[in-house]
This record gives sequence, C-alpha cells and structure tokens, in this order.
Amino acid sequence: MSKAIEDSRRVADHNFRRYVRARDAGHLDWVEIARKCDDFYRGEQWDQADKDKLDAQGRPTLTINTVLTTVNTVLGEQSRTRGEIVFKPRRDATQDVADTLTKLAMQISDDNQLDWAESQVFADGLIQDRGFYEIRMNFDDKVEGEIEIIALDPLDVVLDPDAKEYDPKTWNEVTISRWLSLDEVELTYGKKAARDLRNVAATRSEFGDDSILFGEQNFGTPGDFETDSDSGDERTIRNVRIIERQSRKIKIVEYLVDPETSYERRAPDGADPKRLKLFADTNGLLIKRKPEKKVRWTVSCDHILLHDDWSIYDDFTIIPYFPFFRRGKPFGMVRNLLSPQEQLNKVSSQELHIVNTTSNSGYDVEQGSLTNMTVEELEQRGAETGLVIEYAKSSTPPLKRQPNQIPTGLDRISMKAANNIKEISGISDAMLGQESAEVSGVALQAKTQRGAVQIQTPLDNLARTRHILARRMHSLIKNFYTEHRVIQITQGNMARPEEKGEMIGINVPDPLTGEVRNNVTVGEYDVVISTQPARDTFDESQFAEALNLRNVGVAVPDDAVIEYSHLSRKRELAERVREMTGQGTPSEEQQQLAQQMQQIQMRQVELEIANSEADLENKKAQALLSTAKAQDFTSDGDDINLEIRKLEQDLLNKREERANKVKLAHIHGETNLRKAQHDSQTKIALESLKPKPNTITH
Repeated sequence: MSKAIEDSRRVADHNFRRYVRARDAGHLDWVEIARKCDDFYRGEQWDQADKDKLDAQGRPTLTINTVLTTVNTVLGEQSRTRGEIVFKPRRDATQDVADTLTKLAMQISDDNQLDWAESQVFADGLIQDRGFYEIRMNFDDKVEGEIEIIALDPLDVVLDPDAKEYDPKTWNEVTISRWLSLDEVELTYGKKAARDLRNVAATRSEFGDDSILFGEQNFGTPGDFETDSDSGDERTIRNVRIIERQSRKIKIVEYLVDPETSYERRAPDGADPKRLKLFADTNGLLIKRKPEKKVRWTVSCDHILLHDDWSIYDDFTIIPYFPFFRRGKPFGMVRNLLSPQEQLNKVSSQELHIVNTTSNSGYDVEQGSLTNMTVEELEQRGAETGLVIEYAKSSTPPLKRQPNQIPTGLDRISMKAANNIKEISGISDAMLGQESAEVSGVALQAKTQRGAVQIQTPLDNLARTRHILARRMHSLIKNFYTEHRVIQITQGNMARPEEKGEMIGINVPDPLTGEVRNNVTVGEYDVVISTQPARDTFDESQFAEALNLRNVGVAVPDDAVIEYSHLSRKRELAERVREMTGQGTPSEEQQQLAQQMQQIQMRQVELEIANSEADLENKKAQALLSTAKAQDFTSDGDDINLEIRKLEQDLLNKREERANKVKLAHIHGETNLRKAQHDSQTKIALESLKPKPNTITH
C-alpha cells in the first residue's frame, strides 16, 4: 500500500472516529427523543407494545392530539410575519450599495423560496428541538455560481459536543451524516470512489452496518453485491454513510495592507508568493501574515477519503435554529408536552373503558326462567337496544344489576392533563380561538397579546437565526459575486403579475472613469432584520391604516390609498388619478400643449405692454401741449402728469411681470429638458442591461 493511500486512509479513519465521538456524546439519545416528538406531533402517541397489550384485553387506546393544535398555533404566528434583510453602510460603504445589497438579498431569498424554507426550519425546531439551514454556493447551473439555501433534516446534523454557544462561529466542528446510494456517490465524487467502496464492502468493513447497509439482491446489478463465503448468500450494497465534517484548524493567512489607510484584505488562497509580492510592490502594499482559524472540509466514507481540503467559505455552511437554548442544551416545545399528552391519552382511555364496562352490568336470572333465549345469549345480547326478554309465568323476572359509579375525580384528572399542556406551552384558549362568547373583545385581545408574550422566546431566537443567515449571505456575496452581473428584482408575486420588477447591475465597470459602480465586494455593512407581516396581510393593514388616517382628517392622497388596495390594475388606476389631479407625469402632447399656452400668454403680455407704451406716449404729447397753454390750464396739466406717472408705473410692473414669466418659462423648459434627457438615458441604460442572445443573465 502506497504512502498516499495510507495517509488518505488515516484521515478517513480519523474523520469517522470524530463522527463516532460526537454521535455517542449525546446525539443518539437526542435522535430517540426527536423521533418520539415527531411521532407525537403526527398523532402516533402510543407505544406499539402497550397498544397491542390493551387491544388484546379489549381496552381502548384513545389519542387526543392537543400537541398538534398547540404547535400549529405557534407555526401560524411565525407564518404571519416575515423577516426582511436590510443592509446599512458602516465603513468604506455607501447608501446606494447598501440599497443594492438589500435588493440582492431579496432576489436570493426569492430564488431559494426562503419563506417556505424558514417555516420548515422553524417547525423542525419546535417539534424536534433543532432546525438547520445549509447555505453554500451552487455551481451546477451557472459558472459564476449562485447562493443556495436549503432546510436540512436535523437528524443528519451532528453538533460539536463541546459547543456551548448559539452562534456557529464559536463551534469547533459540525458534521453532516447522509446515507447515499453508490450511484449518488459516483455522480458526486466520481467512479473511482464508487469502485473503492465496492472493494471495501467486499472485504467486510470493520465499521459494520453503521458504515455500509446491505439488502437482498433481487434485481440489482452484478457489481453491487458482496458474497458471504460462509452462508453463500449475495447481498446488494443499498446505502453507504457519507460523513461530511467541517472543522476549524490553524492556518497562516496572508493579507494585503494599504499603509496609508491601514485597510487590509485577505489575499487569495493558494496565490503564488512571487506574483503576490510583485503585485504588492507594484501597488505600494504590504504583505502581512498571521495565523487564523480556517475551516477544513473533510468528506469520507468508511476507509475511503472522498475530499480533504480547506473550505472555500469563511465559516461553516450550517446555520442552526434552537427555539430554547440554555448553555449548549437546545430544546423545543414538544419535548415538555410529552408527559402531559401521555397522561391525557391514558386517562381518557381509562375513562372510556370504565364507561364501557359499567354500561352492561349484567342480570340476575332465576334458573330456568328464560323462555326465548338461553343465559349465554342474554349475556351476549343483554346490552342491545330494544331487547325483549321472555320469562316463565310465576317465575322471578330477570333483574338488571345497578352499574358501578365512575370513580369521583377521574374526569378532573383528564381536565388537569389538558390544562397542563396549555400552561406548559403558554398557548391559551384565546390564542387557540376557543374562548367562550361571554368574553369581551377587549379582554380577548388582552389575553391574546399576553399569550403572545409566552412564545416570544422562540420568535426571538428565530430573529437571531435570521441575522446569522443574513450575515453569512453577505459574506458569500462579498467573496463570490465579484464579476459584473445583472439581477432581476421581482417586486410582485404570482397573484399580482401587474407589479413589475427592476433590473439592477452589480460590479458595473465604467469605461470612462475606470471605476466600478455598485461594487458589492468592498466596504463593511451592518445587517438589520426587520419583521413585517406577510405580504397580503401587510397590504391589508396598510390599506386599513390609510383609511383610518383619512377618517381622522389626514390628507392621504387618493393614489396612495389605491396603491395599498387589492385591485387588479391598481397601478394604472393610481396613475390615472394622478393625471386627473395634475400630479402625473405629463406626456409629450401635454408638454407641447403647455409650451404653446405659455407662448400665447407671453404674446398677450407683450401686446399689453405695447398698448401701454402707446398710451404713455400719447399722454406725454398731451402734457407738452398743455404746458404751452395759458396758466388757467395748470390744473389740467397736473392731472395729465399724474396719469403719466401712473402709466409709467403700470408699464414698469408689466415689464417686470413679463420678465418673471419669461424666466419661469425658461426654468420650466430647462426642467422638462433635463427630465426628458434623464428619461432617455434611463431607457438607454435599461436597454443596454437587457440580456443579449448570447449572454447569460442572473
């Protein structure tokens, strides 16, 4: 055996031992409880051995599944609110890029149907104590890669037994254990890996059924089986266990440092030292080396090493959700409901059994008194409705025995069990919608709000998981969305096709300035998770609030109210309302008509000025003629001079009015021109961003 094969086997065996250590340090115990919690949620709440024993005795096994309604109430609270990822600029960042990151996160969430994945993870956490996302890059469809977010089966994730914090940044390792067929192994890791696993199975692996599962060979291919030399049977390899372990190890990392700004950025992994030094010297940068904890990704199956290298990601791909978390001990809601639910089922079944056994208490019959049936027939048919019993004359009639009374307090035990479930979960009758009709609306709302406080901890931890997911999403965007991309942002949904989206470009190079616009690879941004109702509920609440504001006197515009409505063509209707109120965007015909009206008004002003000037000249001529006459006409001359001064002032006012109108018309014309140029540039930019026939869009 070569040294390379020995080294790979040693790494694979170490990987399996680390998995066994984490598995035996509490994972198997949790798996047993998690499966029981899942069974209780689905209504399978009786142990099969107990159920068979009671069935043999003719005793009922009732299932009063209050766990289902309790958990569904909390799931409904989660589905009513959705998280929205918002980025805020922090250092070396701009608000425009922050808005672009927010829209990009929206597009990634929409592509991965994150709302449904979150509901699955939240349900896993409530029912089975733990829920997990996996976020990584997917290069299957596009060479550049896209962020992929999926909900994992929590039973497949084996946590670090030494971890004590919620955030995976503090964990030393995390393992994903999956059962795959040999075809799936060959598709993912190549033919050699599948062939090596067949050879390991043929030589009987020392790890046993925990590593390779066999099945009967009925229609299997001849290559996928192992022959047992003792018994002579042939078994097919059904599944093999793939152990995918991510662990933190120390690695020397190189950084490029700008001595002027002290800004540093990590150099690409595996970069040639000579080329890196040449690049640093050319750009006046310094190279700094420091040890860091990096993620090592090791994948193995039995003795076969499938992959072992440094991870391309800065952190683990696993993101947890724990409804309740106490010093490394996560737990969900159903775990604490198991005992009261079992008590409710057993007490209810015992109560029904007592009723069944006491309903037919039996008869006292005189020997030989029955004429139409035997004693055995009476025993079998004594509880039938409308039964007729005929007995001999002069004999004692059959006397039905008085049934035993149901033990006092038995019904109270079942009520206490049901009440225990409500008290432990914090879900009241008001939240379940089972409050009596006598309760007032104000009291009902207060009880509902108080009940919502009881489930605030699982929702708060969900917000924490959302923040970790958004932070990890930003890290992947920064490290892998490095080339120019065009992103389609969908603002509507399938129910509202009239709500159009927008096209945005990221990392757009400017050939004139050499700069990169919407560069999402630089800068630091804070992540803010805002919680808002689901889209339909949010629109309905906004519509109701807008109407309430109008009722109290706030002048909410008509077009804004229409925007919040559920009309099928509300965008078009809102735009028509804006046009009717003079607030819409004028068309080209309207702009031309407005310019013509302005020209007509300016001509009218010019005619008025010309008439005023002619009238002024006429008055001046009359004034000169009057001064040449006798002194008796002095008063008339003064009157004419007064009129001349009035005309001069009026002419001055008209000239100022004309100048103002000309200035306003000029400003209005420049504004329209700039708007038209902006619209034209926007159209040209959008046309340039549209995908060409031979380009790939994202």
